[in-house]
This record gives sequence, C-alpha cells and structure tokens, in this order.
Amino acid sequence: MAHPHVNAIENMNASSLIGIIEESKMTYVRENLSISLHESQVKLLKQVKKHEKPHHKRIRIRQFEKAQKDDLFNLHLGLYLKKYQKLAKKGLIEVDEAPDKGLAYDCSLTDKGVEILDEISELESEWEDVVGVSEADLDALRNLALNSFEISYNHKKKRGFIF
Repeated sequence: MAHPHVNAIENMNASSLIGIIEESKMTYVRENLSISLHESQVKLLKQVKKHEKPHHKRIRIRQFEKAQKDDLFNLHLGLYLKKYQKLAKKGLIEVDEAPDKGLAYDCSLTDKGVEILDEISELESEWEDVVGVSEADLDALRNLALNSFEISYNHKKKRGFIF
C-alpha cells in the first residue's frame, strides 16, 4: 500500500516540498543529537560559527554602527542576548558582553560547541543517506541554492547589508 501522503506530496509546490525536507532533516538531527537543543538553538549555534569569520564580524560591526539605537533596538538586543546566554549555559558558546570590537556583545564557540557542530554536520550527512540523496539530487539542489542565493544576496546588498 502506498504511503497516505503520496497524493498530497505529488501536488505540492516547491516551497512546501522544501519545508518538508528541512523539517525532516532537523527532526533527524535533534532526535539523534547527544544534547537536547531546540531547532532555533541549532540554527543559532551555526550562526555563531558563521559570525566568527573575520569578514562577517566586519559586517556585523558595520550593521551595529548604522543601526538606530532606539527602544525597539534595545528590546531586540536583549532578546537575542538571552538566546545566546541559553547556549552559554549549556557550555556551547561564550558570550562577551563588553567586547572592544564595536559590538554590544560578541559570541564564540567553546570546544564543546565545536564538537556539537561537528556532530550536527555528521548527522546531517547521515540523514542524506537515510533519505537517499543522490549526486543528481545534489546537483539540482546546488543549482537551486545558487539561484536562491542571488535573490537574498542582492536584497542584502541593496540594503547596505543592514537588515
């Protein structure tokens, strides 16, 4: 007997299909990860790694300098800081609330954070095998990613990388 969702999936648009695939990957990672993390914490941990790169730090400093420091900005700043502090409590990152780098705070991965990111990467590769991602699938996804990247990159460029 065919899976009950076959007909529904056959009629879905690309956006819906991508959502199902992303949810499956995240569920697999979270179920098999050695530490309990919420989906948003997995994404935030990946952001910390990305933001450690020197050119990303320069962009973040430029964004912070240009931002209007109003009450709403301060509210968001506090909310993000709390999210990072939760990762720090788990020993995955360190939060510097008084960096001398032109930011209100900065974060860096701990050794444990690096280990967890490596584990996440391994689980994502494992998931690819479980769902049967082929080379042809990867080529198609790379093409879609490149086309998709241009849209978001051009948008960020028009905004002066202030988002």
